[in-house]
Amino acid sequence: MNYNSTRNAALQVTAAQAIAQGISEEGGLFVPQSFPKADLNDMLGLDYIGRAEYVLSRFLTDFTPEEIKACAESAYGGGKFDDNTPAPVVSLDEHGENKHILELWHGPTCAFKDMALQILPHLLTRSLKKTADGKTAVILVATSGDTGKAALEGFKDVAGTEMIVFYPENGVSPMQKRQMNTQEGENVCVCAIHGNFDDAQTGVKKIFTDPALKAELAQHNKMFSSANSINWGRLLPQIVYYFSAYLDLVNAKKITMGDAINVVVPTGNFGNILASYYAKRMGLPVHKFICASNSNNVLTDFIRTGTYDKKRAFYTTISPSMDILVSSNLERLLYHLCGEDTEKLTGWMNALQSGGAYTVDAATADAVRALFYGGCCDDKETVEVIRNTFEKDGYLCDTHTAVAVGVYEQYLKETGDNTPAVIASTASPYKFPDSVLDAFDCEKPADPFAEAELLRELLAKLSNTKIPAPITALRTKPVRFENTCAAADMADFVRETVRV
Repeated sequence: MNYNSTRNAALQVTAAQAIAQGISEEGGLFVPQSFPKADLNDMLGLDYIGRAEYVLSRFLTDFTPEEIKACAESAYGGGKFDDNTPAPVVSLDEHGENKHILELWHGPTCAFKDMALQILPHLLTRSLKKTADGKTAVILVATSGDTGKAALEGFKDVAGTEMIVFYPENGVSPMQKRQMNTQEGENVCVCAIHGNFDDAQTGVKKIFTDPALKAELAQHNKMFSSANSINWGRLLPQIVYYFSAYLDLVNAKKITMGDAINVVVPTGNFGNILASYYAKRMGLPVHKFICASNSNNVLTDFIRTGTYDKKRAFYTTISPSMDILVSSNLERLLYHLCGEDTEKLTGWMNALQSGGAYTVDAATADAVRALFYGGCCDDKETVEVIRNTFEKDGYLCDTHTAVAVGVYEQYLKETGDNTPAVIASTASPYKFPDSVLDAFDCEKPADPFAEAELLRELLAKLSNTKIPAPITALRTKPVRFENTCAAADMADFVRETVRV
């Protein structure tokens, strides 16, 4: 299996090269040249590790079966996930609804990013040995909250790597900031930027494509790589849990093998929902992809109109991991749906960079709408969904999951489509106690850890919910990082940090 760049049809690399490099030199993203077909029956009796091995082996053809097995076991075994169950499914179907919550937050940082970022360090270090033996990978990450901590935790003290995480100083929750700024590991660094996530992401992309800075790194036997979902090694593992959810529903007799499902994903950078589209390309029977946005509804508007326009107000919301106006992974989807026309796609991406907007051709727009439904929820609606879902189903959503549930309810009301729905739950509610508590009639303390305790006490009356241990441990961890810089100074910060 080889990979092309979305912006250069002539470029062809192996899986290891795509993972090690992260992004193509001209700014394009690596995509597989084809999609291998999966046999669902072959995966039915496997545990999560076995399912991961099955999917990864179809794409990582330059890795040995032993290497893939070792990566999967290191990532998903050893008690890193609650009850050694990385992605459990909770069915909320007591009221005649076909609603199933795919919980992706049972890992060490209580967010779905663990599902990919626990395995990416193993994939990356092996890729570096295959393609750039001896070089140190300088991994740059832009985060709107969850990716940063998950990447830091995955890569801490991993030999041959250095990591710098940039986050918007006022664009993450207090708990997310505390998770990052207390991070352990001698090879990691964290810096807040004066700006929003898009500023951080744009800054990282500029650094990746800066020939002078890349040359400086090369003189010190170092190279850039990425842990964001622009990296194929980050996106690929996310395909696994959609297969796993479907097979778990079959085993639980909630659906019959071959039945179609809908997939609902709270979406910012478009990576998580793109992984479900890739699962469909491999044979997973998905009827509709429901793309859920918060008030930063650029994707909703794009799906409905075919015009992507980032020239709009940016909102800081209670679902901060979705506070994004430039959804990088949409580029991959458009590449596939426009007939792999790299010239056409490059034109759209250049228009976005230069003018802040682009409009796809009618055929591509129709192809998007045939597959995807877009909807959005503002903060008030999100809080109402948290309250209603808890009262009706006894299930507590975090703010991002609530956006997904809310948009799914919009879709159901609009279409009447009662196809069984798998809703991606992307974070523990205890990561956002302040906002979750807004759904309940109680007085909130100022301290986020006290908020988490109050939330636990509130829920204990009706459920067995408990605060995840990784969040409890934050209370006593010392702050290590208090760096800040302007978005325009990110490259200089990288130079100083990696000492080039």
